[in-house]
Parts: sequence; C-alpha cells; structure tokens
Amino acid sequence: VNFDQAYQMAEAGNKASIHVVGELKKDEHGRVTGLEETPDHVSCTFILVDDQQKEQKVFYNQPIPPDMTKSEKVVVIGKYQNDLFIADKILLKCPSKYQEQKLKASL
Repeated sequence: VNFDQAYQMAEAGNKASIHVVGELKKDEHGRVTGLEETPDHVSCTFILVDDQQKEQKVFYNQPIPPDMTKSEKVVVIGKYQNDLFIADKILLKCPSKYQEQKLKASL
C-alpha cells in the first residue's frame, strides 16, 4: 500500500501492521536528505517517498540500519500514530553486488 492508503486504514480502525514500499528522499545530487539519528543513536527519523510520490516522515525506534542510504527500496512495516508513521521493522533492498557487465568482443 502507499501512505495515503495506510493512513485511511489507520483512520478506519485498522490496528494491524502495514507494509509501505518507497525510496529515501534525495536531493538533486542524489544524496539522501531528511535522515536524522538521535544523539544517543538509539532511534532515527527519515523521509520516505512512496510510489505515488507522497513524502512521509517515518520514526524508527532503532539505530539507522547499516547500508540504509545505499538501498534502492525501503519497506517500512508499522502503523500511523497521528500524522507520523511508526516503523516497527525496516527491510532494505540493496543494489546487487553482481551486476551484469557487457563484454565487448573485438573482431
């Protein structure tokens, strides 16, 4: 689901965890923006952009996962609390270490 659907489900009384797939917000240079870790490094917030281009602030009560900024896609599993999405779990889809390379054969 996207964030609008997740919010509507929460408003309708859905208490189950919801999966939302998106990408971390990036600036025009491709750098992740909006990723903040608390001073004690025990939790973080970040901006996730869903497939409808909706930006949503997400709170995660764990340290920033390793390689999070390198992820192609991020799946947050959790629920809305007021206007904030609280993620209980994060799944990361990282770029493949083994990307196909085209070999040019010379004749």
